[in-house]
Amino acid sequence: MSEIEKIRLFDNQMIRTIWLEEEEEWYFSVKDVVTILTGTVNAKDYISKMRRRDIELSQGWGQIVHPLTIQTPGGPQKENCADLEGIFRIIQSIPSKKAEPFKRWMSEVAAERIYQMIDPERSIEQAVEDYRRLGYSEAWITRRIKTIEIRKGLTDEWKRGGITKEVDFAFLTDLMSKTWSGLSTREYKRFKGLTKESLRDNMTNMELLLNALAEETATEISKERNPKGISENASIAREGAEVAKSAREEAEKRIGHSVISPDKAIDHLQSPEELPFNKVDEQ
Repeated sequence: MSEIEKIRLFDNQMIRTIWLEEEEEWYFSVKDVVTILTGTVNAKDYISKMRRRDIELSQGWGQIVHPLTIQTPGGPQKENCADLEGIFRIIQSIPSKKAEPFKRWMSEVAAERIYQMIDPERSIEQAVEDYRRLGYSEAWITRRIKTIEIRKGLTDEWKRGGITKEVDFAFLTDLMSKTWSGLSTREYKRFKGLTKESLRDNMTNMELLLNALAEETATEISKERNPKGISENASIAREGAEVAKSAREEAEKRIGHSVISPDKAIDHLQSPEELPFNKVDEQ
């Protein structure tokens, strides 16, 4: 079970979540978290008092919490939500004894993240372990891990070029996807029948390779030209993606069909009970 899944099922109670495609991030209902951890019947009042107690939290509330549309008994409504980091900050202000197990778990997660920052290989090892548990093949995992490294190299270049806003990262990502594949991220996920799942975790080997070609090419061009601002970065992103587009079209001409596949991971993953590491875990 991933870190996010632990939060969603904490204390055997479901916390409503929403996946933001543009940020590739889970957001959680603040009301649900507070209700479950404190036992309060009036989460709104509890949150108000909590903010009065914690001035620093109150001052940063607008950066931590975001109103998002999620399902409620009365239908979809706007509710305050926060990402993983934001939820961790809010929990620090909850003195309820029910919050202590969550706080201890939060500390373990924070410590793990510190170790990963010191030793990036540790983070990669965790990703490999997670993919294996899900039943991905070793060959696919090897390619996926490499694409994660390539993606980080590209986003680091974008940051160096002055890109800081999430909306701009999303725009550049969409631009590249649309250029090389003919589909925006949202269209691509819809084509594969995905909702909250990661698009990249559901790409075929060919799709991963083409996407990586687009991103690695854009990264290398960026290193040479040192772009500044969204316009110059967008131009380079498009150039990198056009290289992958040409490769895709040439491959499709020789293969005889489109390499943009509706296939998703669940169509090909091994049965979890057949995996050797799961058999060891059961002993």
